Amino acid sequence: MTKEAPEHPTAVVETRLAHEVHRAATTLLADAAVDPSVPLTALAQLRDFVVANLGHHHETEDNDLWPRIIAAAPDTRHALAALSEQHERLDEELDVLSAVILREDAVADGDAMAAVRTALRDAAAALRDTVHEHLAHEEPLLLPALRDHIGPAEWQDFARRVIATTPPVAGHLMVGFLDEVGTPAEVELVLAGLPEPVRPLLPAMRLQAADDLRVLRAAS
Repeated sequence: MTKEAPEHPTAVVETRLAHEVHRAATTLLADAAVDPSVPLTALAQLRDFVVANLGHHHETEDNDLWPRIIAAAPDTRHALAALSEQHERLDEELDVLSAVILREDAVADGDAMAAVRTALRDAAAALRDTVHEHLAHEEPLLLPALRDHIGPAEWQDFARRVIATTPPVAGHLMVGFLDEVGTPAEVELVLAGLPEPVRPLLPAMRLQAADDLRVLRAAS
């Protein structure tokens, strides 16, 4: 039996915003990679954020969210398995992106710097394109499935597990990107699940994110 859709589809809002963050972050990394005014340290921070959070996101989908949906709607099994196959391709591209060395002390001269930035741009652009394509395939299946088959209590349990296992890599950038892609009410809905000790840190995280994103968007 199909579960009644929750009155306030928190699962849909949180998932949509997470996807918009992935779109925005991968696009910014590809755009900023070859801008000589953007320091390697800023690029490295964004790259590490993308790798950690995107990898964690689809790992929690494969290992936790998909089984919950399949238990409620077994007919989704094959479609979700196809999405997991796309996640494997994302893993390969995340590995390539991770392998780009982004340290000033590892760059001997201007030619080497240009080569590093080009390698980063190529890896980031490939990931960006795959992420955008993947989400275009995933959302028409996943968002209705969340609305129809995952109730509020089950989503809360899943979201709690996600937050507890999220890598602590440049977490302020997540707050900054959320502010850019969501309405204030949507962002508050997402951030309401943060552990209580973290909530007082949000103003400082927002300021740091604004500064770092400004550096990354130096050219514009």
